[in-house]
Amino acid sequence: MLQKILQNKRATFLILLSFVGIILVRFFENELFYDPFLDFFKTEYASKTLPNYNNILLFVNLFFRYFLNAFFSILILHQLFADKNSIKFLVVLYSLFFIVLIFLFFVVLNWMSTHYFLLFYIRRFLIQPLFLVLFIPAFYYQSILVKK
Repeated sequence: MLQKILQNKRATFLILLSFVGIILVRFFENELFYDPFLDFFKTEYASKTLPNYNNILLFVNLFFRYFLNAFFSILILHQLFADKNSIKFLVVLYSLFFIVLIFLFFVVLNWMSTHYFLLFYIRRFLIQPLFLVLFIPAFYYQSILVKK
């Protein structure tokens, strides 16, 4: 697989470009996205109250950040494992994960707001490309099984 990628310069370029995109999303998070919880979770938040926030603005910005990370992640996975059915499956999976996670995030935020750890980890899955870290080994293992 790695030799195939190195031989295909276009795929290598797109993978590197996607990783740069993920890094830039993280690097410019304060400038690009409305997220009052960025600074809140960087402090000793256990004894603090939640900051004021706008639900609609927060939802839109979480969606935009999740979409950017999902786009770059799917592009990386597409270049690594060029299987169109898997990519369609990934788009559906990322969409379902977003729906479930955003629902849980706002439930915890609005009705269980004292559960900071739960809020922190749900938010982490929404704003970081953690699914990419999970899907690369899963797809690699699946590609090995399909070859057998």
